[in-house]
Amino acid sequence: MTNSNESNKITKSDLRKLFWRSCSVDFSWNFERQCSLGYAFAMAPILKKLYKKEDLPKALKRHLEFFNITSWVATLPLGISAAMEEKNANAATPESFDTASINGVKTALMGPLSAIGDSFFWGTIRLLATGIGASLALQGNILGPILFLLIFNIPTFITRYVLTGIGYNTGIGFLKQLEKEGTLSDLAYGAAIMGLIVIGAMTATMIGIHTPIMIGGGENPYGLQRMFDDIMPALLPLCTFGIVYKLLGKKVSPLAILIGIFAVSIIGALLGILG
Repeated sequence: MTNSNESNKITKSDLRKLFWRSCSVDFSWNFERQCSLGYAFAMAPILKKLYKKEDLPKALKRHLEFFNITSWVATLPLGISAAMEEKNANAATPESFDTASINGVKTALMGPLSAIGDSFFWGTIRLLATGIGASLALQGNILGPILFLLIFNIPTFITRYVLTGIGYNTGIGFLKQLEKEGTLSDLAYGAAIMGLIVIGAMTATMIGIHTPIMIGGGENPYGLQRMFDDIMPALLPLCTFGIVYKLLGKKVSPLAILIGIFAVSIIGALLGILG
């Protein structure tokens, strides 16, 4: 890793590159890791500046982990990641900074920031822009689509730009305070816990699977799904997640897993096992 010196300091020019590249966060969205490719692409210039050639692949791979967020607020975690990567690159020894905390913080921010971003941009700004633009467009006014684009995009780009600096400066200040107090290890531990909580919540809400099988006859048959819910809510999604996690651990191709899920879903629905 590089030593701590002024040539390695992240500059405003680097943050501007981060801002512009953040526009591509959703360009390479995929079902396996969603926004990870765009996130790594945005971080690439900063990582190239911070790390030596032999350390760069590991740093890039770190940002190819699963990540998903409302794209207009993605620059906040990007700025924080930049600050944490700079801290890691300038660490006296590789062991003095836990790199797991970088992805832990990213994962912890996904849910809260996406909730705010979706409600503000999709639920408020977009509706406002559509209302104004559509009303003018229905009258045949060319200002309709123009105003729609301006009303929606100007706030999003301003937000994206401002959050880049806030993320980086907040990350630097926070890390300096933790270093002063000697609690960087607590950050890594807390980030790991928060990351697992977020992934657990996503597992329960994003995996939709249930069974319509009924047990017993008569007027009041007992649903098998109800029994599973009584044992533990979202038990079937948890089991599905566990199977997929195990297969990934055995280096099974994600494409093969997706095809398998597709096949099991169709067969299960035809047999009445899955609903």
